[in-house]
Amino acid sequence: MTEIHADNDLAAPVRPAPSWFTAAAVAAILFELFGCIAYVMQVTQDRSQLPLDERMMWNYTPWWMVAAYAVAVWVGLAGAVGLILRRRWSIPALGLSLLAVIVQFGGIYAVPRIRQVTPPSALLVPLGIIAAAAAIYALAHHANHRGWLR
Repeated sequence: MTEIHADNDLAAPVRPAPSWFTAAAVAAILFELFGCIAYVMQVTQDRSQLPLDERMMWNYTPWWMVAAYAVAVWVGLAGAVGLILRRRWSIPALGLSLLAVIVQFGGIYAVPRIRQVTPPSALLVPLGIIAAAAAIYALAHHANHRGWLR
């Protein structure tokens, strides 16, 4: 059955989404929620309690990386909620989140002091997070192309 939804006085047919899409949207929410929790934990922790290498990384982190981190997780969570609600506005929200993730982790390479104190093994996690954010963004585009978003 096709649902009709009026948005800005334009009627747009919306196709039913398959169950795997709902499962993927819930997984996206959980991923983004985990990022929000990690963000809150990181910005509220007592830095003096951190191991020296982590404290140095945090001390060398510029404000714009922390701001990009905030945008990445909070806008990403909003975009993932938009997916479960099947809203088109989730696409630009998830695109902004992906861009913020790239800026955030790009700082590891752009700020020499951070690059010097970051162990090579710590570079794999950012790549996985970027890949996950890109996959969620691609999911939103796919859902829109299939007519699952309104």
